Amino acid sequence: MSATHLGMPAFPEAAGEAVGNPTLRGNLRHATHTIRAKRARAAAEVSDWAELREAGRRIKDHTLRHLDKYLVQLEEAVTAAGGTVHWAADADEANRIVTGLVRATGESEVVKVKSMATQEIGLNEALEAAGIRAYETDLAELIVQLAEDRPSHILVPAIHRNRGEIRDIFRAEMAGWGRPAPEGLSDSPAELAEAARLHLREKFLRAKVGVSGANFMVAETGTLVVVESEGNGRMCLTLPETLISVVGIEKIVPAWRDLEVFLQTLPRSSTAERMNPYTSMWTGTTGEDGPDTFHLVLLDNGRTDTLADEVGRQALRCIRCSACLNVCPVYERAGGHAYGSVYPGPIGAILSPQLRGTGSEIDASLPYASSLCGACYEVCPVAIDIPEVLVHLRERVAQGGQAVREGNKVVLRPSRGHAAERAAMRAARWAFARPGALRAGQRLASRTRRLHPRTLPGPGRAWSGTRDLPAVPAEPFRDWWQRTNGGKDTAK
Repeated sequence: MSATHLGMPAFPEAAGEAVGNPTLRGNLRHATHTIRAKRARAAAEVSDWAELREAGRRIKDHTLRHLDKYLVQLEEAVTAAGGTVHWAADADEANRIVTGLVRATGESEVVKVKSMATQEIGLNEALEAAGIRAYETDLAELIVQLAEDRPSHILVPAIHRNRGEIRDIFRAEMAGWGRPAPEGLSDSPAELAEAARLHLREKFLRAKVGVSGANFMVAETGTLVVVESEGNGRMCLTLPETLISVVGIEKIVPAWRDLEVFLQTLPRSSTAERMNPYTSMWTGTTGEDGPDTFHLVLLDNGRTDTLADEVGRQALRCIRCSACLNVCPVYERAGGHAYGSVYPGPIGAILSPQLRGTGSEIDASLPYASSLCGACYEVCPVAIDIPEVLVHLRERVAQGGQAVREGNKVVLRPSRGHAAERAAMRAARWAFARPGALRAGQRLASRTRRLHPRTLPGPGRAWSGTRDLPAVPAEPFRDWWQRTNGGKDTAK
């Protein structure tokens, strides 16, 4: 996977700075609470929501188990329909492929549909280095691009911005990218949307090349699906002469009928709508409608390595609805930038360390960016047990062990900074395996409890710096049980 943002610190440091920003916290709190409430009402309307959730999980798990077969079937179907399929092992290869395809058209600009995959590989930056300008057409992505900012949410990339900030960005930056903002632009949502519409219209009508991702790919027909709420995606998918779609290999589903499940759960979990206003589907080229040339770039970039992990692979079920972000108390306070990845929140905390590995400071810290409250699992429409994967990855960070990187089995060394944790776990394992030593330690702790410090010394300070040490009882449970005859004396 592409590198983390230059100079990005570990999550605790980045989150600490974000928590101290009252404007950011206010923007996040308002937006996430609003979205989560609407999502809960939309899901409650469906009487068989639990069954749809289970069906989605099963479809995704089945597909991942047979991914090799379905990818070959997809390639054959896309090719038969007039498209061309390219395989990209990593971000660099994907960027080379897309850059070469755009250069072959002779064009120097592209319009883009909102795409997590292209953000993941840093496609805009790669195109810019090649002298090609990429224009984001999703409203929130446009805001982020104009501000030279970074996305902070899967569904609403500019969630950290309020209306006043967006107005100021449009006034200051739109002219440098094309049509300037209207004179006297206010922070009214209607005026802001109209300014973006006017700014983008000339780009839609001029661009000869479109770049997209896809929410789903149907193996049996070679059909790609994009769901959106604004209509910008429909313009990018139909008006250009050449369409290039960069899609992660996990976005595939076996059959057309499988879309029935996800086209019910995705809109309700993401935008709290019964159905997305725009659901675009295309199969190759027709010669009469839409682009004349279609290229599909299938992106691995760490996904095969993730697939090899029996616990962690469930992260590949993700349909990018962002429901987990909107209920996460950590994300609500820290925001998306603290995760140092295009994938923020709970899903980012388990996906990024698997796609990129845990070698960097930021990736080694992400599995700890959670309270393990389980709210993310409860709302996930494909039942990803995020807390289970977080604990699994924490063990990998602290203990090291076997993993697959770039298709090869490797033995990971424990990350730095976890020596004290490993020592504490070894001591606990030794004590729990020896009842006599455990009993003696409990009695000693009870008799010396008045001497216990309020915070731990040395490496333990990092743990107790944000937590109260639990009070030690006056006597161990075993002693109380024996003294009271199993509680019977107390009952009298």
